[in-house]
Amino acid sequence: MAILTSAATVLSMLAFLAICWWAWSTRRQAANEESAMLPFALPDETTITTSRNPQP
Repeated sequence: MAILTSAATVLSMLAFLAICWWAWSTRRQAANEESAMLPFALPDETTITTSRNPQP
């Protein structure tokens, strides 16, 4: 049972390291920069609001 647990831990660690390597690879740099700018690409909110309880 300990061998199975150890193997699962090693495979999980290798998968994690592979994903990190892929995410920070130079081939993904352009996609990462584009994704980083997404919050700033949203349209500005308008200041016009409608109230459910209009003031008399």
